[in-house]
This record gives sequence, C-alpha cells and structure tokens, in this order.
Amino acid sequence: MLHIHFTDSDLAHTRVAKAPDPLWEIAFSMHRLQTDQGRWAFADWRRAVSGRVREQGLRPVLSTVLLPLFPRTSYFPDFLTPQLASEGLDAGLEAVMATPDQQVRHEIGLLDQVAGAPAWTRRLSERDTREALVQALRAYHRALIDPFSEQIQAHLEADRAVRLRDLLNGGVPGLLQGLAPLMQWRPPVLEVPYVAGRHHLHLDGRGLLLLPSYFCWGNPVSLADPSLPPVLAYPLKRRLLPDATADRDRTPLAVLLGSSRATVLRSAAQGATTGELARAAAISAPAASRHANALREAGLITTHRHGACVLHTLTPLGASLLRGAAAQ
Repeated sequence: MLHIHFTDSDLAHTRVAKAPDPLWEIAFSMHRLQTDQGRWAFADWRRAVSGRVREQGLRPVLSTVLLPLFPRTSYFPDFLTPQLASEGLDAGLEAVMATPDQQVRHEIGLLDQVAGAPAWTRRLSERDTREALVQALRAYHRALIDPFSEQIQAHLEADRAVRLRDLLNGGVPGLLQGLAPLMQWRPPVLEVPYVAGRHHLHLDGRGLLLLPSYFCWGNPVSLADPSLPPVLAYPLKRRLLPDATADRDRTPLAVLLGSSRATVLRSAAQGATTGELARAAAISAPAASRHANALREAGLITTHRHGACVLHTLTPLGASLLRGAAAQ
C-alpha cells in the first residue's frame, strides 16, 4: 500500500493531467505486451500493433532494447518518464537525453537488482547509446501509440469530465474521494494499492499530478524516487464487454428505456464519447447518437464538445434515475 500524505498546500497544488503523457503510455503499453492482464480491454490494439511491429521491423529493437528497460516488475527507471513529457513527446525525449549521467547509472543499477538489466544498458550514460534509445522510443510511439491518439485522448477527456464534476461538487477533497474504489481518501492521506509493503510519499507542498492512463492496468503507479515531482498514474475505468451486460436487459431501467438506451445512460455515468457509448451498447455510432439525443432531450444527460471529442455525462436527474434503479 502507498500512503500519500497531503498538506493544505498540497491540496491547492493537486491537478489532473490535461493530455496523455506519451512516455508513460509507452511504458504501460509495453507492459500490456508482456502480460495477459486486461487482455480483453486491449484486444483490438494488440491485434493491430502485431502487424505494425512486423511490417516496420521493430521486433528486434522491441525485444532487445525496449522491453528489457520496461519489465513488468515492481520497478523501471524513473528517467524514462520525466515530468517534461507532459508537454509532448519531443520535450519528454529531450528530458531523457538531458538526464544526469549519475542518475542514469543509479537507476540502471536498481533495475539490474530488481529484474536484471542487459549489459548494454550500462552504456546509457553515454550520449550515443542514449540517442539510439530515444530513436527507438520515437519509432515505437509512431507505430504503436500515435495511430491511436484520438482514442486515447477521448478516454482521457471522459475521465477528466468525471474528475471535473467531483472537483466542482467537493473541491480537491471531492476529487480525491472520487478516485474510489481504486483508491481511498482518508484525510489527509490517499491510500493507493501498490507493490508489496507499506510505502509513504510526503508531498511537502509540491502537490500531486494525477495522470489518467489509457494503457495502465490494475494498480496505480508512481515514481520510485520520492525527490522527483510527485505523479500518480492510474488506469482509466473500463466498461464491461457487451455480452457481460446481457443480464441487464430485464432490469426495470431497461424495461423503462429499452436495453440499448439504458446501457447508453449507464455508460454516460463515467463520461463517454459517442463511440464509447456505441461500443458499450454494441450498436452503431449513429444509433448511439440517436439514443444520446433522446436522453439529452429528456434531461438525463448533457453533451459538451472538447476539441474534436464530444463527451456525454449525466445530469443530476440522470444520476438520480440511475441511483433509484440501482436501489430496486
């Protein structure tokens, strides 16, 4: 369990990332390639990228360079996910190049203790070797992450819509409380499921960056070095597969609204794009749009445009209807 300790100053400086962090997404996506955990949620992505890896000749660099640096273990080097990556891939990769050599050597040593690091990683303190790593990270992102950027951004915007509602209703404590059941806010401590043992992170006035991640799965992840700017990456909520919701067809809400429209309403509870509504209800996007229009006209959901994304969230009336249906 990770215990994150907040002061009043920390609450004032806590925020939610406004965009996906490309280097954290690279790290977590490599974990998805190394485990079957959450396989159903990433099945389409895995099928698509398997061909891209082969077509673009990435398999050797993936197996010998990248995966050994991002093992599915309790640790991978902090310098691979610098804070500046929040400003974009180029800024993040420049920060990787600018990491002090001493820090790189220290973190590679930690990686070697935890998972065993290939001998070549000891040369990452050398500029040529690190430049080759940066080129590999850029090629990986271009082939396996960038083609899915709109989908990743849409999921993140849906999560931000939920966090914004919690923030408006209860301030930063409400925002932290809304992270349940994955995390528990017990003022002034946020309890986070983590690697074995008890760990404590004292923010000391620096605040916390909450980073929703498309490829993160299971427990949230933080940096190992407590002296670095605090960040907590956590998995986005995933909706059940369509066949897992079949038993809802006989619920009172489905009888009232119809099965597909009831599923659309439930999906909007966490904030969702039209495409996500369609996938959740196993219907076409135009059909999902029609259901969303009907629910909006009934005052049950509201719709906002964020850039290229259209996000649907519940109104207070819609939330009350769902709570009433759940109580039956």
